[in-house]
Amino acid sequence: MRLDGPFALPDDDLEAIAPALRPLAGQRLLITGGTGFVGKWLLASLLHANRHHGASLHATVLSRDPGRFLRQFPALADEPALAWCQGDVRDVQAPAGLALDACIHAATDVASAPDAQAVFDTCVTGTRRVIDIATQAGARRLLLLSSGAIYGPSQGGERLSEGHRGGPDPLNPASAYAEGKRAAEQLTALAQAAGRLHTSVARCFAFVGPYLPLDKQFAVGNFLSAARDGQPIAIQGDGTPLRSYLYAGDLARWLWTLLAQAPGGSACNLGGDEAVSIRDLAERVVAATGRSVPVTVAREPGAGPVSSYLPDLTRARQLGLQGERPLDEALRRTWAWLQHTGGVA
Repeated sequence: MRLDGPFALPDDDLEAIAPALRPLAGQRLLITGGTGFVGKWLLASLLHANRHHGASLHATVLSRDPGRFLRQFPALADEPALAWCQGDVRDVQAPAGLALDACIHAATDVASAPDAQAVFDTCVTGTRRVIDIATQAGARRLLLLSSGAIYGPSQGGERLSEGHRGGPDPLNPASAYAEGKRAAEQLTALAQAAGRLHTSVARCFAFVGPYLPLDKQFAVGNFLSAARDGQPIAIQGDGTPLRSYLYAGDLARWLWTLLAQAPGGSACNLGGDEAVSIRDLAERVVAATGRSVPVTVAREPGAGPVSSYLPDLTRARQLGLQGERPLDEALRRTWAWLQHTGGVA
């Protein structure tokens, strides 16, 4: 595995993403959430396209603490293609004279938000602020990263399409993230209807790949962490819920494609196509890593319907989003990257 650039990501992944950036060549972008899991892939692929394909892109990156991020990636401190804007997305002030062509709004730090109110406010107030900044800076297009959580709970392997009419329970505080994303989508629709921006929405499901946190609420990250440490993979439930996983490199490629090409006022699901149970996912992590660790399940499966969280990708296919890596390959590549970067003893 050959690694490239300041983020040390696989060169062949970055090469596969590069064609999606061609329609954006020369543009000035705003990227919120640029220091997170998805943001690192966006920045890495942008820099790769600039250095190896002459894309001439420039990004202003919003971060609550860019100094801490640049200490982790010091090569970016002198990167002329990037400018840094410090602040909370809910009340950040745009740099004087900011001029933009497009915006990717990916900021929602669910893992570190202190409470449900903060999660909701970040989604809603943050999106309103980003729309204001984008329009004032002359941007023409905005892509919002939303979530499959906006569809509410599903069961039995149902594939959730963009026209699904279900939803989360608005009286449950645990729905703060899902309801916040629903409201954020409405804000982009209002901006589109008012002619302020050409807006589109990426409804993101579950992912795996380099830089996915291994110590947060992501099952596949927790499983990889346990395998890395030689510990049992402990499943807290009965292992039957169904999920699908898209490789991070494919996610970045699809996001750039949507920013450049998605119809105004549209939403598109992004996720994997293969349904896998949590128990099967754990076994496949074991196989991909080659580690001899047991998989334990807290309880036997019950008699009720199986929970599922699966995207219908029909619209994605219609927009030309194809060619994603199979799950087992995605797991192997993630593990190989962890080995190459010192994340595995």
